Amino acid sequence: MTTTANNYLDVLDDVCSTAIAPHSQQVDQNGAFPQQAVDALKGAGLLGAVSAPTVGGLGLGHRGAAAIVERVARDCGSTAMVASMHFSGTAVLEALASDDVRRAAASGEHLSTLAFSEATSRSQFWAPTSTASRKNGSVILNAQKSWITSATHASAYVWSSKPLSSDGLSTLWLVPAKAEGLQVQGAFNGLGLRGNDSSPVMATDVAVAPSAMLGEDGDGFNSMLGIVLPMFCVCNAACSVGLMQAAVVRSATHVAETRYEHTGEALAESATTRAHIARMKILADSSHSLLLDTIDALEKGREDAVLRVLECKAAAGEMSSQVLDLGMRVCGGAAFRKEVGVERYFRDARAAGVMAPTTDTLLDFIGKAVCGMELF
Repeated sequence: MTTTANNYLDVLDDVCSTAIAPHSQQVDQNGAFPQQAVDALKGAGLLGAVSAPTVGGLGLGHRGAAAIVERVARDCGSTAMVASMHFSGTAVLEALASDDVRRAAASGEHLSTLAFSEATSRSQFWAPTSTASRKNGSVILNAQKSWITSATHASAYVWSSKPLSSDGLSTLWLVPAKAEGLQVQGAFNGLGLRGNDSSPVMATDVAVAPSAMLGEDGDGFNSMLGIVLPMFCVCNAACSVGLMQAAVVRSATHVAETRYEHTGEALAESATTRAHIARMKILADSSHSLLLDTIDALEKGREDAVLRVLECKAAAGEMSSQVLDLGMRVCGGAAFRKEVGVERYFRDARAAGVMAPTTDTLLDFIGKAVCGMELF
């Protein structure tokens, strides 16, 4: 079946059921990159969701990217995060890269990701301290990037640095992941999203061509806010929503099927248990509604679009933790077993709050916006 803008959700369902769900537990248990899932998304043309049809993409924008990430997250949070970062990086490439790179990203031959977070600026990704300088006709990059998703599997990084010579805050570059002088500093072995291959990367005198610059020198800040932030926040929120949706289904199924042997009653026959399930559903649906309204605001260019972008990630991150707390509670001791599946979503849900911009940073921005203050 050829994937189109009209049937991509049907294609995605098939990919999830055949290539993503069956391997999700192994991905989590082994901390393994979900290569089979990524290959299946690539083969189905779904990694080209945000690329233009003129370069072989589907042209689905924020709405399509969110729908894909949300559906994938129901089965595998790690794969959903890899897709989120690919779409975020591809959004930059679609706006600023050459047609050859755009075609490669649309086909999935080029797996993209972002390299913004740094050990020195931490969650304040908009103010990199890494450097770029000219030498012998090349640009020399030095940096200590703190986290790069798909670090050892991406084709190239959308990379931030201080400007070469302008007065701006940052400049963006397309840096090949195999460039000499780049060193991935250890495999990821974390609490959640264990297969997302997120690692620190050190750049020591990495030479790239001046043509690797994405946009104008010093204009990286505007690209971060105008291109990356909306796509990243929408995809990150969609990942959280998908985790919540899966947790609601798994928790409700568990309490409906599990019975007390001495009474024959299902756990779901407890009003308290049903109330917890109801709270989970309300939180998941509320977050989903805010996400859809954010996408509507972006598509229509509404005045509140920027505020909604900030709100959707913050809300989804906080609500997903609440939903998974409740899921662990209603499933009780069984939730700590791998086969129920809730504890994997519990761990995966925690990541949203600390991915830059962190929830605390977003809350500060939202508070400033509501109070009529400058965000930066």
